[in-house]
Amino acid sequence: MLIFKGLQKTTLIDFPGEIACTLFLPKCNFRCPYCYNPKLVFEKDTGQSIPENEIFDFLDGRKGLLDGVCITGGEPALHTELPKFCRKVKEKGFLVKVDTNGSNPEMLKRLIDEKLVDYIAMDIKAPLEKYEEVTGVAVDKEAIKKSVELIKKSGVKYEFRTTILPKFISENDLLEIGKWLKGAKFFALQQFSPAPEMIDKSLGNEKRYTKEELKGFGKLLEGFFEKVEVRNV
Repeated sequence: MLIFKGLQKTTLIDFPGEIACTLFLPKCNFRCPYCYNPKLVFEKDTGQSIPENEIFDFLDGRKGLLDGVCITGGEPALHTELPKFCRKVKEKGFLVKVDTNGSNPEMLKRLIDEKLVDYIAMDIKAPLEKYEEVTGVAVDKEAIKKSVELIKKSGVKYEFRTTILPKFISENDLLEIGKWLKGAKFFALQQFSPAPEMIDKSLGNEKRYTKEELKGFGKLLEGFFEKVEVRNV
């Protein structure tokens, strides 16, 4: 049984085009310094511990009010019970969105093959050659590549997205990401937003790209994707 460590009862932005709730799972195998959920990453007390039966009771009371459920973390794909949970959510008539870092393509393949997910959002941390620098851990880059290809060919709605900060991601890095993901339907550039509880709190003082620079990067990438969106500007 899954135990969730947070619940946002309503969101209009986490699941594109849908009114949804967001569920937070603990545990992550990456250590991205700008991550604003370190309690989830390091499996520390968040002040909430919600068993899935309580989530289902909540969803039963939101039928007709919510369209979907976003499952985020942490890294949801690390949880072996995820497919079973998604199936129950789907059986209740809700759409399912899963956020992932792409490190577990086998789990993504199962969710796709068994039609347990309606939208996948995969974080692209950096060009492949810089993945370990940005995530702070050893990374199976073949797994990341496999996840990208699975998602692109899945027939499921999806987005790839990259959080950018000059310390980690340059214009040239974005071009390399564009070449790697070329032909993908949707790519989102996300402005880095400092938070009180980041893994590396010193990043709060880091210079960020300007609104104009972000929009310029978006224009630069338009040739690689069907749609490019710049967020948090």
